[in-house]
Amino acid sequence: MTTELSSSPRAEPLPLVQAWLVLVVVVIADLMDLIDTSVAALAGPSIRSDLGGGPVTLQWVLSAYTAAFALGLVTSGRLGDLLGRRRLFLLGMTGFTLASLACGLAPSAGFLIGARVFQGLFGAAMIPQGIALVKVVFPPEQLRKALMPFGPIMGLATVAGPILAGWLLHLNLFGSEWRSIFLINVPFGILAGLLGLRVLPRHSGEDRSARLDLRGVGLLTAASALLIVPLIQGRELGWPVWTYVLMVAGVVAFVLFARSERRSSHPVIAPSLFSKRGFVFGLLITGGFYASLSGFVLVVNLLLQSGLGWTPLQSGFALLPWAAGTAIATLLSGAVLAAKLGRTSLHLGLAIAVVGLLVLWWSIAHWGAAVTIWQLAPALFITGAGSGLLFIPLFDFILGDATPEEVGSGSGMLNAAQQFAGAIGVAALGTVFFARVGPAAAPSWIPAAELVFGICAGLYLVALALVGFLPKHSAH
Repeated sequence: MTTELSSSPRAEPLPLVQAWLVLVVVVIADLMDLIDTSVAALAGPSIRSDLGGGPVTLQWVLSAYTAAFALGLVTSGRLGDLLGRRRLFLLGMTGFTLASLACGLAPSAGFLIGARVFQGLFGAAMIPQGIALVKVVFPPEQLRKALMPFGPIMGLATVAGPILAGWLLHLNLFGSEWRSIFLINVPFGILAGLLGLRVLPRHSGEDRSARLDLRGVGLLTAASALLIVPLIQGRELGWPVWTYVLMVAGVVAFVLFARSERRSSHPVIAPSLFSKRGFVFGLLITGGFYASLSGFVLVVNLLLQSGLGWTPLQSGFALLPWAAGTAIATLLSGAVLAAKLGRTSLHLGLAIAVVGLLVLWWSIAHWGAAVTIWQLAPALFITGAGSGLLFIPLFDFILGDATPEEVGSGSGMLNAAQQFAGAIGVAALGTVFFARVGPAAAPSWIPAAELVFGICAGLYLVALALVGFLPKHSAH
């Protein structure tokens, strides 16, 4: 869920009953996005088995969504101001629902990847408008109460996601196999769309003077594609020269984007943010953390299903301790720890996550292919708990020195960086994993997973060292 703020004028709050129905619509949208992301990773081996393709197919199925979502987030806030948040939310919900239907009916891997791109773009149009609408429809004295359910609901969704995916794959409703994890979005999308038509406010304080920096958006989109495409395709093609050329071109495009932002009268990102040390180091921390997290989720699912031969339902239950640790720590962090410990809560979370990854590395090295769900549970719980401590306070501390005018742009950029890092993590760590597995027999899956878990722990340690550069106070 994005936390981008709006500086546009506040519209009149709605009657409380209607405002709470708006919250219901927004929560459904966030759940559709959150669960869709988590279940796709668990269903990856089943998708590949049904539609064919090599390991790169699975990487594209995951990265296509997160990369498109990240790129869409960059512009969605300003588009909401220009087109109206109600209109853009409903457009996003309709498109996301239709794209989910297309995913569920995909006849080929290429079609599925294309549908996932549209899913990501429409999701990016929908999600930021939701929280902006909630902030508008509630009176100030009720807003905090309205936002309180988000944390517990998203925490429960994190826990339920792997179980839901495993259960749906196990049931194989009407022979749908993996397709049901996408088709389940359709009835919820129709329900939320129809309810949204009735209750979403037609006027929500948009700033019609906002403008979209098309040159900046184009450069950022090009830079992202130039990095992700060779990272995913390079290993399968033997790393031809053009893959290195594209990656270098991607770096150049990012530099050109930064220069363009400084000169733009309507920049995508407030240029003053890059003069703040905390924000610059915060982008690095966000990138390392979320790239590791997405790569970790991918590799755990591949190890359990393709490497150890577990069913999707078994894998879903195996991930329950990780999801539970994440949810519990997220709730504790939001309710108590972040306020009491301040920036130290970030140090604590990253340190615990590193311990969890090392315990996980030891567990699969010690028990090998005979490892059980119960033997993996402690390490997965610890890893999830460490990650969960970061989810709520991280962005607040990164933006601790930001002015009120910079917070909206900065939070939107951090959300986009989070999603983009997730796509890079799947591309890069997935490439490392499959390169280590190679064409060998099943035993090579375990050392390949150990390598990735070691890289993730290393990236968390780098992020741990960089936390000291963040402001000591949060943005709230």
